[in-house]
Amino acid sequence: MADEPDSGLTTSSPSPVEAIPPADQTATYWIGFDLGGTKIQCTLFNENLKKVASRRRRTKSELGVDGLLDRIATTIRKLLDDAKVEPQQLAGIGIGCPGPVEWEKGIVRVAVNIGWENVAVGKYLKNIFSCPVSVLNDVDAGVYGEYVAGAAKGARTALGIFPGTGIGGGCVYDGQIIRGKVLTCMEIGHTKITDSAQHGGSGMQGTLETAASRLAVAGELVKLAYRGEAPTLFKAAGTDIAEIRSKTIAEAIAAGDKGVERVLEQACEVIGHAVANMVLLICPDVIVLGGGLVEAMPAKFEKEVAKVARRCVFECYRDEFEVRVAKLGDDAGTVGAAAWAKRAASNNPQLP
Repeated sequence: MADEPDSGLTTSSPSPVEAIPPADQTATYWIGFDLGGTKIQCTLFNENLKKVASRRRRTKSELGVDGLLDRIATTIRKLLDDAKVEPQQLAGIGIGCPGPVEWEKGIVRVAVNIGWENVAVGKYLKNIFSCPVSVLNDVDAGVYGEYVAGAAKGARTALGIFPGTGIGGGCVYDGQIIRGKVLTCMEIGHTKITDSAQHGGSGMQGTLETAASRLAVAGELVKLAYRGEAPTLFKAAGTDIAEIRSKTIAEAIAAGDKGVERVLEQACEVIGHAVANMVLLICPDVIVLGGGLVEAMPAKFEKEVAKVARRCVFECYRDEFEVRVAKLGDDAGTVGAAAWAKRAASNNPQLP
């Protein structure tokens, strides 16, 4: 399968992040990089964190660790060439990576979906581009992006829950990404929330993502399709779980597949309980829901999750938080990574 076409200057469609032409050769720039299991997105920002140019490619984790590291560096170089920016003009790079990250040393401890374990991506990029590098968990980067420029802008504390193949979580508390002493945290998808014996990718049972991720939802929908209880879905995807995508689910519900709607509402209910738990723990004023499943049915997720969460907390908390749908889409991770890199570099010029 060929790569997706790389994109240069972004001007063809409205974006939450404004696209502007490159500045002069004395200007400084920031890179925001989002490393996903299936795609990578690399965006160049000016000093004011306005988008200059962006590239998107397939991840190609089959290249192995060294091959993927080279692909990351090559993507950054090509993007700089697109914008006619010299590498020495880079003030810093922020990169969001899946899985737990040893943030101070820039090491990805484990990223199952790309086959990484203890990969020092921060040191690798710093050696090549000679600038500070911040390595974040990818959902932390996305939530921070929404915090500085999206659905949670102006919030004191923002919690993000992003249902996808799994369920990612992140939290910005009073301007700081919540992290442990050594490792990133907020792995909310792996918290136990039901008594189900169903195993997830982590091997844990009864977790949020085994009950409410897109993959979990699709698994239940395959059963409906097989039993003839979801005719629209069956016509579109049969019983192939790989073909039951977020858009397919939304279209089946719109066409009147009531069984599909019930399964989705059950997922919303479980996510609502997770939100309620977090409200009771840290009382975030904004909860951001993102990811492809939410983007396909934003109003339904916002309404159903908020309804359950408010029902399951003390009355005094019910008006203290809002559930909102993410605004930045695919830009959230790159915006957040670049913004955090700029913040970290200003606080600690010796960032590894």
